[in-house]
Formats: sequence, C-alpha cells, structure tokens
Amino acid sequence: MRIGAEEYAARRARLLEAMGPGSIALIAAAPERPRNHDVVYPYRQDSDFRYLTGFPEPEAVAVLLPGAEKPYTLFCRARDPLMETWHGRRAGPAGACERYGADQAFTLDEIDQRLPDLLAHCERVFFRFGCDAAFDQRVTGWVNALRARLRSGVHVPREFVNLDTLLHEQRRVKSAAELAVMAEAGRISAAAHCRAMRVCRPGMYEYELEAEILHEFGRHGAGWSYPSIVGGGDNACILHYTENDAVLRDGDLVLIDAGCELDHYAGDITRTFPVNGRFSGPQRDLYELVLAAQQAAFAEIRPGQAWPAYHDAAVRTLTAGLVDLGLLAGSVDERLADESYRRFYMHRTGHWLGMDVHDPSEYRSGEDWCRLAPGMVLTVEPGLYVAPDDSSVDERFRGIGIRIEDDVVVTATGFDVLTGDVPKAVDDVEALMRAV
Repeated sequence: MRIGAEEYAARRARLLEAMGPGSIALIAAAPERPRNHDVVYPYRQDSDFRYLTGFPEPEAVAVLLPGAEKPYTLFCRARDPLMETWHGRRAGPAGACERYGADQAFTLDEIDQRLPDLLAHCERVFFRFGCDAAFDQRVTGWVNALRARLRSGVHVPREFVNLDTLLHEQRRVKSAAELAVMAEAGRISAAAHCRAMRVCRPGMYEYELEAEILHEFGRHGAGWSYPSIVGGGDNACILHYTENDAVLRDGDLVLIDAGCELDHYAGDITRTFPVNGRFSGPQRDLYELVLAAQQAAFAEIRPGQAWPAYHDAAVRTLTAGLVDLGLLAGSVDERLADESYRRFYMHRTGHWLGMDVHDPSEYRSGEDWCRLAPGMVLTVEPGLYVAPDDSSVDERFRGIGIRIEDDVVVTATGFDVLTGDVPKAVDDVEALMRAV
C-alpha cells in the first residue's frame, strides 16, 4: 500500500493555490547523516519534502511557482553509473519527470545558475527557516546574487514567509489515501504488539520483545517510526526509556510503546501487560483506571471539539481514581486545581500523528485551540507512573508504570480507532497471553 503520484500532484496543487501569485516555495531534501567512519545512517527523507514530491533521494531541492507554465521544478543528482554501482540507482532529471511528476528537472550542479532567475520573478519566498543551516546559507546566497544585479533592473523578493504554517496546516487533515496507509500501519503495529504479548515470559530480556516487534514490522515491509520503548518493572516509569536491556521479572508489568512506519506514515501504540500473563490486584486497579481514562477521552473526540477537551476528560478521570485509591488526598476539584495529579501523570493525552510520529501541526493559534475536524489523526494515551521511591503512597503501587495508547481518526460523526486489533481489556490481555 503506497501513496500514488496523483496524490502528490494534488498536494502540490493545494499548496500552490494557497501560496498565491507572485510566490515561490523552496523545499530541500533531508541530507545524509554520518553514523561513524565510512558509514551513514539509513536514509529517511524529510517529511515535508516527501509529502510534496514523493522523491526518495537526498541532495534534491523542489521549487514551486504558482501560475508558472511549469510550476514544479526539481533539482536532483545526475545519473552516475559508477556511483550507482556502489550505492544504488538514481532517478536523474529524466526520472524525476517521468516517475515523480516534476514539470521540469535539472541536475543539482545547475541550481546556482538557475535558481536566482526563478526568484527574480517573485515577491514572496516561502521557505522553512532554521531546518538546515547549510541550505539557509544557499538561499541567502541566491538572494544576494540578485541584490548584486539591482542596478540592471533585476527584482529581488521583498518578503520571506515561513512555509511551515501553510504546509503543516495542510498536512493536519489526511486524505483518503493517507488514511488507508495509516490504517495499514495501525494493523501492522497492532500485530507486533500481539506478537510480543504471546511470546512474553519471565526471564526474557526487554530487547527480545523488541526484536519480536521489529520482526513483525519487517515482514510486512515496514520499519519503525521511532525507537521502541520496552520497559519492564519500574523502567516503565521512565517515559522515553529505550535501553531495553533489563530482564523481565515474574510479577512485573512491561510497557511497550512501539509503532511501525509504512510509506513514511507512522503508527503509535502503547500497551502494558503482566510479564507472567496475570495482573496482580494493585496492577489491575491502576490499569483499569488508565483504561477508564482512555474511554473518557474517546467520548470527547468529535468534529468541532476543542483540542484540550479529551485531555481534560482523561485528567479528571485519573484524578478521581487516584483519590479513590488513596494515592491523592482531598477532593477531586482540589487536586485538579493544584495539579498534584502531575506526580503520577505528567504528559498530555495525545498528539497529532501522520508522517511524523509527533506531526508538526499547531495545536493552538493565539488564544484559540484547534478544533477537531474529519480527517485529523491523533493519539489517545493516558497513563499513570508511580515512582519506585515514592514513600508517600502504598508500597503495593510503587514502581508501576502504565500507559495505553491508540491511534484515532476523526470522522464526520465521531471517530474510528485505527489500532483496535490489539487487546487492552484485562481479561482479553490475559486470554491472549495464555494462548499458545
């Protein structure tokens, strides 16, 4: 399942229309990053660049010109038989047009000659400031090249606009094609979590469960969308724990936060389950409270709802439960007012999801929170984390960390869960872990 060329063309058309006449947009591909001597990290294209072009190679620049006869120009690496023998095939300018929809394409070594002439017809330059210092310098150089020709009547753009505002607003609402890929990423991610539940046994290492998850991703042609978190026991109280090197002990819970990336779209699931397949009483009490908080959050997801509503619903449910269990004293309203619940729940209940696991769209503009709309995808991930050294609470609860996370798309009538294939009710989790 992949995004097709017509989808990329439609995205460019929407952005070109939003930019308006007299504008130009410059978007650079992600650079390759060195890992160590003579080795680079596996290449992953910049999300914004990929969103607009589908072009998978480094060392490329996309140029969008509203109203031009050829509005989409791509500069890319030239074909090179020697380099392609060592490092793989390149599209070259011809392939950029034939396979990736460019209206015209040139080799990257032509960009210093051609780019200033494209800029000279524009009033506004849409550009992503601060993402790549080397590319920032190149843009400055192209503008300065025009300034040097002012006396000959050359026009210099007068306005620089951050491209992120327009582009990330567009990325926030997913198309049908995007949702289909994200649904598949959710299914693959769910299958990986189910696999981990089935094989988990006391005495295994955290990295063994991680290996099961990565294997499930790979067998479906996917990679990871972020480094997997596999935290057994009190390691689950470390929100971004990634060492994954401890032994899983009988009687502990294990928290797994892992999701695949499919065609540059992320899945993001968290499940927490008992290493030995059976929740203890205190574990079950906290777990069912987190699950109730997720259900309360779900009830607030619908078109027109303000972004914070589902977080606020989860926080109220968690706080009430913490008071009932004796981890907090006083009234629920008092504990909400002084935010003392943050000792046990210190993060938000979700985030945007898309080509980035934390998609970069804004959550508020000034004093106004974003309103949910059909096609938006978000995570719902309440949790509770009781520090192992917190002597103020009953020792039965100490060192327990729980998070439950699913991916949700807003629909015209409410929402759909993209990651529902992995169980989360206590009885369902235990039943899956008993199955061999």
